[in-house]
Amino acid sequence: MSGKHSEEASNPESSGGVQGSATGADAGANGPGASGVPDEQPTQHLPQVGAVSPAPTGLDSSASPTGAASSAAPPSAASSAPPTGTASSAAPTEVIGTHGEVVPSTTARERSAAKLRTSPPRGTSDFGLLLLRLVVGATMLVHGLQKFGMWDGPGIDGYEGVLSDAGFDQARILAMAGAGGEVAAGALLILGLLTPWAGAATVAIMINAWAFREAAEPGINYFAPEGIEYETLLGVCAAVIVLAGPGRIALDGRRDWATAPRAGSVLVLLLGIAAGVCVWIFLNGANPFEG
Repeated sequence: MSGKHSEEASNPESSGGVQGSATGADAGANGPGASGVPDEQPTQHLPQVGAVSPAPTGLDSSASPTGAASSAAPPSAASSAPPTGTASSAAPTEVIGTHGEVVPSTTARERSAAKLRTSPPRGTSDFGLLLLRLVVGATMLVHGLQKFGMWDGPGIDGYEGVLSDAGFDQARILAMAGAGGEVAAGALLILGLLTPWAGAATVAIMINAWAFREAAEPGINYFAPEGIEYETLLGVCAAVIVLAGPGRIALDGRRDWATAPRAGSVLVLLLGIAAGVCVWIFLNGANPFEG
């Protein structure tokens, strides 16, 4: 004991240094700068009990694990969801039927039927056009069949002789073409199929029949049996069918021009007129008004 006290007494700086160190430690614990020396930042922190250390993913250390998981979730959901705007922007071309079959969503037939349902009422126009087509078509049909020998007709040979006597060149070809054209045009007018072309063919045939009748009886003779009454009536009725359309009660009834013909019908009619005039000029050449 005496030795220890004598050692402390002989070295007072050591005892004072210990006390100073303790004082400095207390001052450092009480606040920074108490001893005049700035505190150093701790380089390591021990995890608290119950705390979860974030995984070293390169994210901000201040973000919690829950926040990291929530921020990573949207990309996964977005990648699994289909791109917005792609399916909605494309118009559907197919639909699933009541029995699971795939059918087209809209067809030309459905659009045409919808247009017919929404079109204004036509009254009795379609029935009137049907009656006109039936009368003109049946007349052309039976006259054409008569030229093939039916109903005591002249047949192709007799019809060829008539055309040859009237001054036509290529009478045999014209006889077959004329008889066949009358049969085909009449049948098509009755069915309402290819109606503008059938009507135009009727107009061409009637132009030659009109010129033939006029050349046989010089001058303007309108009344039958020598006049041009019959040929004029059939030709004008055929032109009306071309310009007015076949109506809805026809095989062409679903076409737009069946109830509302436009410039195309006028063009077809002009072609029929031109064909009839050219046949007369180039294969006969006579002036029907001089005889």
